[in-house]
Amino acid sequence: MPTRSEILARAARLRVVFEAAGGQIVDPPLLQSADTLLDLYGEDIRARAYVTSDALRGEQMLRPDFTLPVVEMHMQEGAEPARYTYAGEVFRRQEFDETRSNEYVQVGYEIFERNDPAAADAEVFALMQLQLKGLPVRAATGDMGILMAAVQGLQTTERRKAALMRHIWRPRRFRALLDRFAGRAPVPPTRAALLSCEGDVIGATPEIGKRSRAEVEGRIQALRDDAAEPPLAENQLLALEALLSVRETLPYAIERMHDIAVDLPQMLPALAALDARAAALKARGVDVDNLDFEATYGRTSMEYYDGFVFGFYAAARPDLPPVASGGRYDALTRLLGQGEEIPAVGGVIRPDLMLELEETRT
Repeated sequence: MPTRSEILARAARLRVVFEAAGGQIVDPPLLQSADTLLDLYGEDIRARAYVTSDALRGEQMLRPDFTLPVVEMHMQEGAEPARYTYAGEVFRRQEFDETRSNEYVQVGYEIFERNDPAAADAEVFALMQLQLKGLPVRAATGDMGILMAAVQGLQTTERRKAALMRHIWRPRRFRALLDRFAGRAPVPPTRAALLSCEGDVIGATPEIGKRSRAEVEGRIQALRDDAAEPPLAENQLLALEALLSVRETLPYAIERMHDIAVDLPQMLPALAALDARAAALKARGVDVDNLDFEATYGRTSMEYYDGFVFGFYAAARPDLPPVASGGRYDALTRLLGQGEEIPAVGGVIRPDLMLELEETRT
């Protein structure tokens, strides 16, 4: 296993490379305000964050990654376009796998660039791939923007689309909602009994719990309204299911998804962005003909990704987390910028895993 000094030395070398590529060095504090940030991480990261309370500053957490504090910093004072790089520890509790570290080093590179998102995506991916050259890793890519566009293009109520969008990072819940909206899933007995009742369901029931009577009544009415809606159109449902099954090399994946877009034409702008990214990757020397693409890739990672997503994995070590990963997070900049959005993409690499793979190779 690599020593701490070896890991820090490799991290410093990586950061020098990223600085030479144009990254301005930043060093966000170890302790971050948890109020906003916790809501923006995926379920897995939220559950594994180290959180504490400060009498003056409120709820605080040890940083579980760098992207969110870098975005906060840039949206407050950064010029555009901008590139940043950083290196340092992140902290995540490991309650179920004692073999994984709860503190490890990340080195990252982030781009805030409005003019050519495809070129920025390709720059980050190619830069990460170059650092891993010679190591036994495989690349995985996806695009959350395509799946999101497909959901938004469904011919159904805004309430249903909002529910699907909210659970797009939770595959089982998303599938259950899809089956319910398609009329495939049986209505649970308790809900069926509730929906069959007429008039005031609550009556003189005492108010217990945190929800007010108005909130409960509103939820019941929403369930009744949804039950009255027709099921999802069969052609759109089949198209969405076909999209969820796309797992090909990039050229074949693009071809399949253009066919699927016949029934979900709202996907076309996101597919155009993918076409542009493929061209930009090829211009950077990436072998796109053999680059894997999975339409559902990224659904169990950070919930702030809303476009291109990627990861590099040890080919012979499925037990290891990604050696490098990243993606596009345009909507996050809008949220943290109070409505002002700057297209952004970034990636991180783990020097400890690089060194471990190098030891295995030798």
